[in-house]
Amino acid sequence: MKKPMKRTIIIFFLSLFALAYWGYGARAQTGREEKKETVLDRVTHIEKDLHLEVPQVARLCDQLDLKRQRINLGDCELYVEEEGTGVPIVLLHGGPGATHHYFHPFFSRANGFARVIYYDQRGCGISGYCPGSGYTVGQAADDLENLRRALKIEKWVVLGHSYGGLLAQAYSLKYPESLSGLILVGASEGMHVPMKPSRQYDFFSDEEKAKKRQIRTELGQLIQEKKLPQEKFVEILVYNNFLNGDWKRQNFYKPTVERFAQIALYEWKQDTNFNGTMSQDADRIDLQGAFEGFPVPTLIMEGEWDLTWNTDKREILHRNHPGSRLMMFEHSSHSPFEDEPERFFPALRDFIKSLPQVSAERVSTWKQYVAGWKKQQEASFSYVLRSAGYGRKSNEKIVGLYSREWLEKLEDPDALLKIGFALYDVARYEDALAIFKKLHEILDKGPGDKSFSALALIWQGFILDLLGRRNEAIFVYRVVADMKVTGEQTLDQFGLTFAPSPYAAEKIKEPFKRAENKLKD
Repeated sequence: MKKPMKRTIIIFFLSLFALAYWGYGARAQTGREEKKETVLDRVTHIEKDLHLEVPQVARLCDQLDLKRQRINLGDCELYVEEEGTGVPIVLLHGGPGATHHYFHPFFSRANGFARVIYYDQRGCGISGYCPGSGYTVGQAADDLENLRRALKIEKWVVLGHSYGGLLAQAYSLKYPESLSGLILVGASEGMHVPMKPSRQYDFFSDEEKAKKRQIRTELGQLIQEKKLPQEKFVEILVYNNFLNGDWKRQNFYKPTVERFAQIALYEWKQDTNFNGTMSQDADRIDLQGAFEGFPVPTLIMEGEWDLTWNTDKREILHRNHPGSRLMMFEHSSHSPFEDEPERFFPALRDFIKSLPQVSAERVSTWKQYVAGWKKQQEASFSYVLRSAGYGRKSNEKIVGLYSREWLEKLEDPDALLKIGFALYDVARYEDALAIFKKLHEILDKGPGDKSFSALALIWQGFILDLLGRRNEAIFVYRVVADMKVTGEQTLDQFGLTFAPSPYAAEKIKEPFKRAENKLKD
């Protein structure tokens, strides 16, 4: 942004200065600005038209004085930016599949006391899209360590935001000797523990929810009719969603339309299928108990109104890092560095400046603890279930460890669905039927997703058909048909694609025939 020229009207001068200083979308709360709309205001805004062009606004990176380079890690190049001097701090963006762009211009406030390092993770933003042996959280942690070595940094502070917080924790487990400090900001907890449901739609009106569905449907039709290029789908979807209230999910203050455009153009860029692949791998991770005795100073920073999770998440994460400090931001959502920079950056400075030396002996002791913790994890059925794929070999492994006593213990719908598919795959139909019945019972108790409930029921019908209990199967199919669930569901491993209610209506007339697993693992 150009520096403001002198103005005769001092108020106008101050407003321009504030814009230049805080950057686009910054939320300085000086009390002299006009009141900003917040998520708590519950204002509904619906755009009349669908916008098929995203305004072309400049990248924030191009307006800042940064050192830019591409660093070759051997099989992939990462895009890296730096500014400032002092203790090195590397910023891990969220996603999976976001970019470093959203850290700008806020972290320029840290360049007076730290060497701030921004980068796009492999497969994201303007770094290389190179899967290598396959995108995983472990690969991303190795990339981060190789980046540290390439930059010739002995130790650094690692700050992980959102999914980047999960990556930061995975990196800490693997390379604790490389850290001088760990900061988790609105971080994914990385644990398979009971948690209250997300609040991300609590402040949406019914009109906004309906508009989101309409936007996706209309854009899908335009792509089908070849009136919109497939590669433009995501950025146009993001832009229109934000215009129609989607900003409320992870923002405390309503961003400007210019920020909506920047988010759409630069902050959700990734390789094909990257998000799905990485999300599946991240879901296999369970960090519960991993950080007992962790020797590296840890700061957890949470927004009071981070609706990505519910209010229990912050304490769950804090308890899993017994030696950490938890700092709350009362007027922040998912990104307190944007919402409350006047509190965030002094706290960041104080944490960095007070970091003690961590002895090699303490790190070594903790690594021994982690080795034992990993062995214990890997021996458990829950670990096998999370780490297994969806192919035939994985399903045989799951069924080999499964016993009926697990039926009473399991409450997680995703886990039950995976076990049900595995039992079906090896033709243990009675056990599979019990699983799908338990799954439907759980889903039927709460608001839940109607389509997920329909899936649990229709699989009961499939299994009943395979057991030769045709009358019972027809009864279940009729229930699903009456649910009017028409959203298409795809189960790639079995080569099945169907809309539950219409498909159930077909199965009333014709029994289900077994579909074989097409995946080896």
